Amino acid sequence: MRKPGNWTCLAAVLLLLPAVGLHAQRNLRKAPKPDPAVELGQFQAAEGFEVNLFAANPLIAKPINMNFDARGRLWVASSGVYPHIKPGQVPNDRILILEDTDGDGAADRSTVFADGLLMPTGVIPDDNEGAYIANSTDLLYMRDHDGDRKADEKRVILSGFGIEDTHHILHTFRYGPGGNLYFNQSIYIHSHIETPYGVRRMNGGGIWQFRPEKLRLEIYVRGMCNGWGHHFDRWGQSFGADGAYGDGVIYLMPGATIIGSPTSRKVMRGLNPGSPKECGAEILSGRHLPPEWRGTFVTNDFRAHRVRRYEISENGAGYASRQVAEPLRSKHIAFRPVDVKMGPDGAIYFADWYNPIIQHGEVDFRDPRRDKVHGRI
Repeated sequence: MRKPGNWTCLAAVLLLLPAVGLHAQRNLRKAPKPDPAVELGQFQAAEGFEVNLFAANPLIAKPINMNFDARGRLWVASSGVYPHIKPGQVPNDRILILEDTDGDGAADRSTVFADGLLMPTGVIPDDNEGAYIANSTDLLYMRDHDGDRKADEKRVILSGFGIEDTHHILHTFRYGPGGNLYFNQSIYIHSHIETPYGVRRMNGGGIWQFRPEKLRLEIYVRGMCNGWGHHFDRWGQSFGADGAYGDGVIYLMPGATIIGSPTSRKVMRGLNPGSPKECGAEILSGRHLPPEWRGTFVTNDFRAHRVRRYEISENGAGYASRQVAEPLRSKHIAFRPVDVKMGPDGAIYFADWYNPIIQHGEVDFRDPRRDKVHGRI
């Protein structure tokens, strides 16, 4: 990986699952030519930052979720089937491992860690050449035992997560400061999971908390309509983003019920009501960043082809949040940032689902303008 010179904003590829009906999508006459150089030329980055291409086709395709491992490799969940598999089609979605072996700031090796999956919407590596993967109704654990970077062990850890709506299924994998693994489901999902500690049920959106070595699954918070974003700050406080409601930064106090929880009368609102619908979440760190950027919350306004940033401050027993200078925006209609992560080199990686069509309600699932192939990081 390249050492960042000034402040570097590395545009990355990943996913976009939250859905919204847009008039412009219905009237889209011609999809843009999928040329990374064309897209790169239409970015507007914040002063002092630059945008670089880390990976594109054929190294990756249709990224949905990404996380780094301790060796600096980027693991990506990729689905060309989303949002709907065709009758008779054999699913072959993949988990990819991207590596920059020569340190020039761009990926030059892509390895298929696992294939034959159906809409994997989350992946996070552990420290033992394995990874947890969201694969439709299952939480999988897959591991490489012989060092070829390809999984030769596959176990279903938990099963019974709901699959009623493909852009609401299990997603947003994140380790917490206490060693727990967290993952989300969204509002139209009903999950009933057998565990060693009894059946765990969640009807609607929320965040699960999972202790891997004990197989203990509990509900961390309930609510959010389509919460594709979750992160912890340096003090262990938890914040999220909602890709369907539009409340900006959401303080995810353990045990809370957030707006969007079905049948709940008393709920917590987000900190920025009236904000765009956003997905992906990262809290910036690293001394190469300007001091005023450190600790700020970054998320993606995927409908408007831009990345937004919020400053979070303590406010009584809770928190307040305000929008501050944007890191990145684009004039390209297919730029769809859906995930964001701080890289081990100090750069900010954005996952670009790359698609002029981003939702599933107003445009046919099999409309040829839906891009099933491309993606950027």
